[in-house]
Parts: sequence; C-alpha cells; structure tokens
Amino acid sequence: MANHITTKWLGNMKFESTNPSGHNLFIDAGPENGGNSEGYRPKALMLSGLAGCSGLDVASLIKKMKLDVADFSIEIDANLTEEHPTYYDKVTMQFHFYGDNLDEKKLQRAVDLSVEKYCGVMEMFRQFATVSVETYFHNKSA
Repeated sequence: MANHITTKWLGNMKFESTNPSGHNLFIDAGPENGGNSEGYRPKALMLSGLAGCSGLDVASLIKKMKLDVADFSIEIDANLTEEHPTYYDKVTMQFHFYGDNLDEKKLQRAVDLSVEKYCGVMEMFRQFATVSVETYFHNKSA
C-alpha cells in the first residue's frame, strides 16, 4: 500500500505538505535557520508521528478492552547526534495514564502490544535509534 504526499515550497523556508487524510500541515525552520517558525520542524514531526502511531494503537486497545481511563498522554525525549546529518540515536517514550480505577496490567499490555507488534513507526525508529518505553499510572483511587 503506497502513500502519496506532495510538499510545496511556499517561499523562504516554509512548505505545505499534503497528507493522505486530506489534512495539510506546514513545515518551517526557526529564525536561527532563516525561517519564521510558522510550521512544524521535520525531526520533531517524526517524534509526533511516533507518539501518534502508538497512541492510536493504545486508544484502540483501551476501547476494545473496555478499560476505564480518564486520560492519557505520551511524552517523548529524544537525543540528536552531534555529527551531521544529525538524527535521533536515543528516544525515550513515557506513557502516562490517569483515572480513578486503572487496570495497570491491561494498560501495560496495551502499551506492550503497540510497542512490540502494531506500531510501524516504532519499528522504523528502531532501525536508527535505541528506543526505551516507560509507563506511569496516575491512579486517583490508589
């Protein structure tokens, strides 16, 4: 299955990129690199793609497992190499689950399934980075 995007230069350092979903996004450099900060940075967008891919998996599994979760978020810290071309060599993902009655075992299973089996973006990241995953439960009833 092929995906097609078109990324069009809008002048200076700004681009508009299509997406198969029909939603467009803007990419731009920061002022330190000649841009106006009017869009996403390409490398940070990769991290958002990783969080989004795994987040969609986990949200789907929460629904399928009928788990009671008030909210969850994913935080990512990534280290860029110093030599050019710079790339992420170490990535840490933190899953934070919030609720009154969290089923920690099933939620951990959902994270594990995403990370180990379902998330294709995670598999791509593993080709060039060491990825570690941490799970935190903020259980109000505990």
